[in-house]
Amino acid sequence: MVVLNRIYTRTGDDGTTALGSGERRKKHDLRIEAYGTIDEANSAIGVARVETAKDTGCARLDAMLLCVQNDLFDLGADLCMPPESGGGKEPLRILQSQVDRLERKIDELNQELAPLRSFVLPGGSKASAALHLARTITRRAERLLVKLAGTPGEEVGAAALKYVNRLSDFLFVAARYTNSKGEADILWVPGQNR
Repeated sequence: MVVLNRIYTRTGDDGTTALGSGERRKKHDLRIEAYGTIDEANSAIGVARVETAKDTGCARLDAMLLCVQNDLFDLGADLCMPPESGGGKEPLRILQSQVDRLERKIDELNQELAPLRSFVLPGGSKASAALHLARTITRRAERLLVKLAGTPGEEVGAAALKYVNRLSDFLFVAARYTNSKGEADILWVPGQNR
Protein backbone atom coordinates (compact mmCIF):
# COMPACT_ATOMS: atom_id res chain seq x y z
CA MET A 1 0.00 0.00 0.00
CA VAL A 2 1.20 3.47 -0.86
CA VAL A 3 0.99 6.16 1.81
CA LEU A 4 1.57 9.75 0.74
CA ASN A 5 1.33 12.00 3.74
CA ARG A 6 3.97 14.46 2.58
CA ILE A 7 3.93 15.78 -0.97
CA TYR A 8 7.22 17.64 -1.11
CA THR A 9 10.48 16.18 0.17
CA ARG A 10 13.06 18.63 -1.25
CA THR A 11 15.21 15.64 -2.26
CA GLY A 12 14.74 16.51 -5.93
CA ASP A 13 15.95 20.07 -5.59
CA ASP A 14 19.35 18.98 -6.91
CA GLY A 15 17.83 17.77 -10.20
CA THR A 16 17.67 14.09 -9.24
CA THR A 17 14.87 11.71 -8.39
CA ALA A 18 14.74 8.28 -6.81
CA LEU A 19 13.91 5.07 -8.58
CA GLY A 20 11.86 2.50 -6.68
CA SER A 21 15.15 0.91 -5.62
CA GLY A 22 16.26 4.13 -3.95
CA GLU A 23 18.93 4.78 -6.59
CA ARG A 24 19.10 8.48 -7.50
CA ARG A 25 19.11 9.50 -11.16
CA LYS A 26 19.02 12.81 -12.99
CA LYS A 27 15.49 13.91 -13.83
CA HIS A 28 16.40 13.90 -17.52
CA ASP A 29 17.54 10.24 -17.33
CA LEU A 30 16.02 8.11 -20.08
CA ARG A 31 14.27 5.80 -17.61
CA ILE A 32 12.71 8.79 -15.84
CA GLU A 33 11.67 10.24 -19.23
CA ALA A 34 10.04 6.93 -20.14
CA TYR A 35 7.87 6.54 -17.08
CA GLY A 36 7.18 10.28 -16.95
CA THR A 37 5.78 10.02 -20.48
CA ILE A 38 3.64 7.06 -19.42
CA ASP A 39 2.26 9.30 -16.67
CA GLU A 40 1.55 11.99 -19.27
CA ALA A 41 -0.39 9.49 -21.39
CA ASN A 42 -2.33 8.42 -18.31
CA SER A 43 -3.28 12.04 -17.64
CA ALA A 44 -4.54 12.48 -21.21
CA ILE A 45 -6.67 9.35 -20.73
CA GLY A 46 -8.01 10.99 -17.56
CA VAL A 47 -9.09 14.00 -19.62
CA ALA A 48 -10.89 11.68 -22.03
CA ARG A 49 -12.59 9.93 -19.12
CA VAL A 50 -14.18 13.20 -18.02
CA GLU A 51 -16.22 12.87 -21.22
CA THR A 52 -16.68 9.09 -21.38
CA ALA A 53 -17.91 9.02 -17.78
CA LYS A 54 -20.75 11.40 -18.75
CA ASP A 55 -21.80 9.43 -21.84
CA THR A 56 -23.97 6.42 -21.02
CA GLY A 57 -23.12 4.99 -24.45
CA CYS A 58 -19.47 4.91 -23.38
CA ALA A 59 -19.87 3.26 -19.97
CA ARG A 60 -18.16 0.06 -21.12
CA LEU A 61 -15.33 2.03 -22.74
CA ASP A 62 -14.95 4.18 -19.62
CA ALA A 63 -14.47 1.02 -17.55
CA MET A 64 -11.82 -0.16 -20.04
CA LEU A 65 -10.04 3.19 -19.79
CA LEU A 66 -10.06 3.01 -15.99
CA CYS A 67 -8.47 -0.44 -16.25
CA VAL A 68 -5.82 0.96 -18.60
CA GLN A 69 -5.10 3.81 -16.18
CA ASN A 70 -4.41 1.28 -13.43
CA ASP A 71 -2.21 -0.72 -15.83
CA LEU A 72 -0.24 2.44 -16.58
CA PHE A 73 0.52 2.86 -12.89
CA ASP A 74 1.70 -0.77 -12.93
CA LEU A 75 3.88 0.10 -15.91
CA GLY A 76 5.31 3.12 -14.11
CA ALA A 77 6.11 0.89 -11.12
CA ASP A 78 7.69 -1.64 -13.49
CA LEU A 79 9.89 0.99 -15.11
CA CYS A 80 10.96 2.63 -11.86
CA MET A 81 12.41 -0.69 -10.65
CA PRO A 82 15.18 -1.73 -13.05
CA PRO A 83 15.47 -5.55 -13.17
CA GLU A 84 18.79 -5.68 -11.35
CA SER A 85 17.50 -3.58 -8.44
CA GLY A 86 14.86 -5.90 -6.98
CA GLY A 87 16.47 -5.81 -3.55
CA GLY A 88 15.00 -9.13 -2.51
CA LYS A 89 11.37 -8.23 -3.02
CA GLU A 90 9.38 -9.07 -6.14
CA PRO A 91 8.86 -5.85 -8.13
CA LEU A 92 5.57 -5.17 -9.88
CA ARG A 93 5.86 -6.05 -13.57
CA ILE A 94 3.56 -5.79 -16.58
CA LEU A 95 2.43 -9.31 -17.50
CA GLN A 96 1.55 -10.90 -20.83
CA SER A 97 -1.98 -11.38 -19.48
CA GLN A 98 -2.37 -7.57 -19.42
CA VAL A 99 -1.27 -7.42 -23.08
CA ASP A 100 -3.71 -10.22 -23.94
CA ARG A 101 -6.59 -8.41 -22.19
CA LEU A 102 -5.80 -5.22 -24.11
CA GLU A 103 -5.85 -7.15 -27.40
CA ARG A 104 -9.26 -8.61 -26.53
CA LYS A 105 -10.59 -5.12 -25.78
CA ILE A 106 -9.23 -3.80 -29.09
CA ASP A 107 -10.99 -6.59 -30.97
CA GLU A 108 -14.19 -6.12 -28.96
CA LEU A 109 -14.42 -2.40 -29.75
CA ASN A 110 -13.16 -2.65 -33.32
CA GLN A 111 -15.87 -5.09 -34.40
CA GLU A 112 -18.47 -2.41 -33.60
CA LEU A 113 -16.79 0.30 -35.69
CA ALA A 114 -17.63 1.44 -39.19
CA PRO A 115 -15.02 0.23 -41.66
CA LEU A 116 -12.07 2.57 -42.04
CA ARG A 117 -11.63 3.90 -45.57
CA SER A 118 -9.03 6.61 -44.94
CA PHE A 119 -6.68 7.82 -42.25
CA VAL A 120 -8.50 9.57 -39.41
CA LEU A 121 -7.69 13.12 -38.36
CA PRO A 122 -7.55 13.58 -34.58
CA GLY A 123 -10.77 15.17 -33.41
CA GLY A 124 -14.50 14.79 -33.55
CA SER A 125 -15.74 14.54 -29.99
CA LYS A 126 -13.84 15.91 -26.97
CA ALA A 127 -13.22 12.35 -25.80
CA SER A 128 -11.89 11.32 -29.19
CA ALA A 129 -9.52 14.29 -29.36
CA ALA A 130 -8.18 13.49 -25.88
CA LEU A 131 -7.76 9.81 -26.76
CA HIS A 132 -5.86 10.72 -29.93
CA LEU A 133 -3.61 12.93 -27.80
CA ALA A 134 -3.10 10.02 -25.38
CA ARG A 135 -2.29 7.80 -28.39
CA THR A 136 0.43 10.13 -29.64
CA ILE A 137 1.90 10.49 -26.15
CA THR A 138 1.87 6.69 -25.90
CA ARG A 139 3.75 6.44 -29.20
CA ARG A 140 6.39 8.80 -27.79
CA ALA A 141 6.57 6.67 -24.64
CA GLU A 142 7.04 3.60 -26.81
CA ARG A 143 9.95 5.23 -28.62
CA LEU A 144 11.53 6.06 -25.26
CA LEU A 145 11.03 2.51 -23.98
CA VAL A 146 12.62 1.05 -27.11
CA LYS A 147 15.55 3.44 -26.73
CA LEU A 148 15.86 2.54 -23.05
CA ALA A 149 15.76 -1.18 -23.84
CA GLY A 150 18.60 -0.66 -26.33
CA THR A 151 20.77 1.24 -23.86
CA PRO A 152 23.67 -0.76 -22.38
CA GLY A 153 23.02 -1.59 -18.74
CA GLU A 154 19.27 -0.97 -19.00
CA GLU A 155 16.40 -3.40 -19.46
CA VAL A 156 12.72 -3.17 -20.23
CA GLY A 157 10.49 -6.21 -19.94
CA ALA A 158 9.15 -7.70 -23.15
CA ALA A 159 5.57 -7.51 -21.86
CA ALA A 160 5.99 -3.81 -21.04
CA LEU A 161 7.12 -3.08 -24.60
CA LYS A 162 4.22 -5.08 -26.03
CA TYR A 163 1.73 -3.39 -23.72
CA VAL A 164 2.72 0.11 -24.83
CA ASN A 165 2.61 -0.93 -28.48
CA ARG A 166 -0.91 -2.36 -28.07
CA LEU A 167 -2.02 0.60 -26.00
CA SER A 168 -1.62 3.04 -28.87
CA ASP A 169 -3.73 0.70 -31.03
CA PHE A 170 -6.35 0.49 -28.28
CA LEU A 171 -6.45 4.28 -27.93
CA PHE A 172 -6.92 4.68 -31.69
CA VAL A 173 -9.86 2.28 -31.67
CA ALA A 174 -11.26 3.90 -28.51
CA ALA A 175 -11.03 7.36 -30.12
CA ARG A 176 -13.03 6.08 -33.09
CA TYR A 177 -15.53 4.41 -30.76
CA THR A 178 -16.27 7.74 -29.04
CA ASN A 179 -16.96 9.28 -32.46
CA SER A 180 -20.29 7.49 -32.79
CA LYS A 181 -18.49 4.21 -33.44
CA GLY A 182 -16.52 5.74 -36.30
CA GLU A 183 -19.46 7.40 -38.02
CA ALA A 184 -18.34 10.88 -36.87
CA ASP A 185 -14.63 10.37 -37.65
CA ILE A 186 -12.97 13.19 -39.54
CA LEU A 187 -11.21 11.60 -42.49
CA TRP A 188 -8.00 12.75 -44.11
CA VAL A 189 -8.50 13.94 -47.69
CA PRO A 190 -5.08 13.63 -49.39
CA GLY A 191 -4.04 16.82 -51.18
CA GLN A 192 -7.27 18.61 -50.23
CA ASN A 193 -5.59 21.98 -49.75
CA ARG A 194 -3.25 22.06 -52.75
